[in-house]
Formats: sequence, structure tokens, C-alpha cells
Amino acid sequence: MMVSDPIINQKHPLSEDDENIATKKLCIEPRIKRKKCAILLAYSGQGYLGLQRNKGTKTVEEELLLALKSKNLITDEGFDQIQTMHFQRAARTDKGVSALRQIISLLLPEDVDKEVINSALPEQIRVLDIRRTTKGFNSKNSCDGRTYSYTCPTFAFAPAEATIDFNYRIDATVIDRINEIVKSFLGCHNYHNYTSKKKPGDPSSQRYMVSFYCDKPYEKDGVELISLYVRGQSFMLHQIRKMVGVIIAICRGVAKHDVIERSWQPDRLDLPIAPGLGLVLEEVHYDKYNGKFGNDGMHDRLDFVELNDQVSEFRAKYILPTIIKVEKEESSMKLWLEQLPLHTFEVRTEHRHMRTDVNEINSPGLASLQAAAELIEKEEQHAIDTNKEVPPDNLSTLADAAQAMSSEKN
Repeated sequence: MMVSDPIINQKHPLSEDDENIATKKLCIEPRIKRKKCAILLAYSGQGYLGLQRNKGTKTVEEELLLALKSKNLITDEGFDQIQTMHFQRAARTDKGVSALRQIISLLLPEDVDKEVINSALPEQIRVLDIRRTTKGFNSKNSCDGRTYSYTCPTFAFAPAEATIDFNYRIDATVIDRINEIVKSFLGCHNYHNYTSKKKPGDPSSQRYMVSFYCDKPYEKDGVELISLYVRGQSFMLHQIRKMVGVIIAICRGVAKHDVIERSWQPDRLDLPIAPGLGLVLEEVHYDKYNGKFGNDGMHDRLDFVELNDQVSEFRAKYILPTIIKVEKEESSMKLWLEQLPLHTFEVRTEHRHMRTDVNEINSPGLASLQAAAELIEKEEQHAIDTNKEVPPDNLSTLADAAQAMSSEKN
């Protein structure tokens, strides 16, 4: 027997409140059916303060969420509280760092068209694909590895006696030297020296590097570039940039190869951090997920190999030109190489001591430059400690500060 709705039962006169309830019931929109999805996202990090949303700052996630909201693909509640959408990122990229295969997992309506989202995004951020996943998929926790690349002009690895400019061309001997050095990072090691605020005994400092190699050089817009590729289970803040900094220092004769072995020990060493410009998240790996669900007939694999051409096109159009343009305009790598000899690669003290051999063969201005470098380093550490924006690699500010301090002494 059918039971009538008590709100609209005509045997009982409707009160004013009942009429309002009935009207609201009739006007309720049907619930949108949502499924867990993986968004394949490519972006150039230039001009953004990282991937992760930080209200009041310009981030890649904020752009994506605004686009989803503008196309009614997420609700106002979902925009304000992204945890209600089961939102997760596979890897956090910092200021200026780009990505070619970043994975974002969240709940989205069925049959979402990626071009609808792209129409609301700036050109340097593209949704390359959207795929259905299992209900329990989490882009971060389901990930079993990440691959990053670091691209820079080949003169970064030039011997100390070579001229540092865009006319430099690397030879096979230097490339072989790089590939020999990077082998020292393979396997599991204590990376407390390659990040911030990690104690030697902290278990989270232990990281496993699966592969690390230097690719062949190539020329673009008159600049010879080279890329290093490293795959690990996970990485810490600044870890890859410090690894690259050490590799460059060894190639240029500023540090000895044994500094890598010494860096695994408890002592805190004075190690350089390479510019962030050339760092790119290449790929996020889901080998276990693909093995379990990728061939079950209901879910898609998350390796996206069929989109390699699109990824290459994005790299050529948005990432490589940015690296070249910024290097030509700001000389970020060249300026960084000039201050590289300031690092001692020895045990750090509360007030870092300058290398006496450097000060004997260079101008007295290096003392001022090191003092300015330490001030900027303290500012960066304070930003990390207080969970604020990390200052940029502002080498022009470093030079200005050194010049000012030198003038004061004179």
C-alpha cells in the first residue's frame, strides 16, 4: 500500500510552514553523482608560489580550483574545504618548480571534459587527461615513486678553468664524470644534510634513490642544455637542488667526491643549493596500483604513456623556453656559480667560517658576499620555520647587499 507524503497529504490542511517545506522539497536539485578521478596536470611554475594552495598567494592549485568552480564542477563548499572532495596532490612542488605529469585526485562529476576545465585555466597550466580510479585511490599514498629532472646550461658543469658563457659546449668526458658522481646517491642514505630541520637520527631522513643519470646534451635557442633525471620513493624540501649543487661543485673542482660519503654522517655540512629554475616533476609512478587495477577491465592504467607526445610538446613550449629566457635575463646559474666557492663543504658551526683559500685568491668583497648570503639563508630558514612563503633565489639582492656592506667597510 502506497503511503502518502505527510507533508503534502491533502487530508490535513497545510500550515504556512508546511507549504514552505513542500516548496523547498520540490526545488531541491538532484544530487550530482561524483566519482574518484585522477587529473593529469602539466604546468610551468614560473610566476607561481608553488603548487599547494595557500590562501592569499598565487599558486597552481588555486588556479585549478577556481577553474573547477567556475565550470560548476565543484561546489562552493568544495572550493572552500577541499577535503570534502577528497582532494590530494601526488607531490608538492615549490616556488618556480614545474611539472609535466602531476597527479591530482578528487571527486568529480561523471564524464568531465578536460577542455571545459582548460578553457578556464591560463595556458601555462593544462589538464592533459582525466581518468576514473578506484574509490580508495589517493594520489599521494598510492604513489610508489617520483621522477624529477633538473635542466640547466651545460656550462654549470664546466671545469673551473673554462669560460662560463653560452658558447661553452660540454664533452663526453664531463658527461661521463657526472654519471660516475650520481651513482654515489643510489640506494638508501641519510639525507639530513640535503634538507632543512632534519636531525641525523630522524627516520624520515632516510630516502631511497632508484635511479640517477645524466642525459645527452641538446641545443635550443643558442644555449646548450643538459638534464639530470632522478627517481626516488620520495623527496624532501630542497633535496634534489642540494644534490645537484654538490654534483656541480665536484665537477668544477670546488669540492671533492668524498663530500657525498661524508654527507651521510651525523655532522651538519655546509652544502650549496642549486637554483630552482630547472627543477621539473617529470612523472609520478603507480606501479603497484597499475599491477592490481590497471588490467581489471574497469579501471584505467595511470602511466599515461600514450600522452608522451603531448607532454613533450608542453615541455618544448612552456618549460624549456622559460629556463632559457630567465637564464639569459637574470644569469641565475652564472651568478650562483660565482658564489659556489664560498661554501666550505665542511662541518657547519653556528657562524659559518669562510674558506681561507678562497679569500686569499679572490677579492675582499667575498667576505661581504658571504655575510649577505648568510642573511638571506637565515630569512629562508625563518620562512620555513613559520610556514610562510620561502624567499626566491634572489641573487641580484645578494649582490646588492654585498656591495652595500663592502661600501660600509670602506
